[in-house]
Amino acid sequence: MSGHSKFSTIKHKKGAKDAKRAKIFTKLVREITVATRQGQPDPDANPRLRNAVISARKSGLPRERIETAIKKGSGELQGENYEEIHYEGYGPGGVALIVDALTDNRNRTASDVRSAFSKQGGNLGETGSVGFMFERVGIIEYPVSAASADAIFEAAVECGADNVESSEEAHNITCTIDDLTSVRDALIAKYGDPESARIGWVAKITSEVANVEQAESILKLVDALEDLDDVQYVTGNFIVPDEIAEKFD
Repeated sequence: MSGHSKFSTIKHKKGAKDAKRAKIFTKLVREITVATRQGQPDPDANPRLRNAVISARKSGLPRERIETAIKKGSGELQGENYEEIHYEGYGPGGVALIVDALTDNRNRTASDVRSAFSKQGGNLGETGSVGFMFERVGIIEYPVSAASADAIFEAAVECGADNVESSEEAHNITCTIDDLTSVRDALIAKYGDPESARIGWVAKITSEVANVEQAESILKLVDALEDLDDVQYVTGNFIVPDEIAEKFD
């Protein structure tokens, strides 16, 4: 989930104890499979696959499952044919959300995503309804323990990143898509593998959350969407003021 960094911290606190490891592994396997199918089975020659493998290892996905996913993506083993779909919609209070999914059944996924929006006070929109509020960028995440906020900021900017947001839980570095591989590799040389490195969305037009009730409603919707097997990432354009975010502590 990506929104305001403080709100990401809230979600980490709320969901860390009951994180569903199996669902996380399922999402990682799908990304590895798709990344392999779109490129080469060699992570060193396939930037997207390299990013997926880094995330998988950091999350503890067993090596044999990584290798099996690569074999399925390359056609060496039979596997599902996943496709990428982006959904756009509005959450409580009119905040904008983009949902990235990998699915082998478009109808099932569309129905599940629409149902999640509807049950949690949101509305699934048409393609383009909120996309103009976001832009595609490279996103690299390090745990807060990797370095101080000042150190990670200086290192990231020096190697070509555009921005760094640090919270109590993580450092989120953004850069252009073209620079993702070079920025990632430069940071790996200094701090080791990141928690994740991928292409994702950041908001260009933001919406400030008005109160705790709205924040809670947004969190419930994001949780419902992320709990779907076919959904990989949910990105929002909301900003949670500190005085509201602190009420979650």
